Amino acid sequence: MNIILYGTKKCADTRKLERFFQERRIAVQFRDVSDKAVTGGELRNLCSGHKAGELVDVKSKAYEKRGLAHMEYDAFAELLANGALLITPILRIERKIYLRPSADDVANLLRE
Repeated sequence: MNIILYGTKKCADTRKLERFFQERRIAVQFRDVSDKAVTGGELRNLCSGHKAGELVDVKSKAYEKRGLAHMEYDAFAELLANGALLITPILRIERKIYLRPSADDVANLLRE
């Protein structure tokens, strides 16, 4: 099973999911989006099944600083330009994408 966790070390929800997988000894590839922004291909994969606007964290400091609440914008282009706008955590299991899943959600997904 191929599992990729997109998030940041500062995000409490991301850390909870990391700990969840470590406790169960499940191998997970972690992508810290604060260190290295997602590429265009990765972002297209994350957008499969979701609109790019759903991946924008409207509560983030980057969103406020950029003033995106008061303008129309291309979410895909903004996410490519500024990785700090990406909602975290994002979990990719095989080809399915889950936005901000809780540990309980993940436990249910893994049982399926």
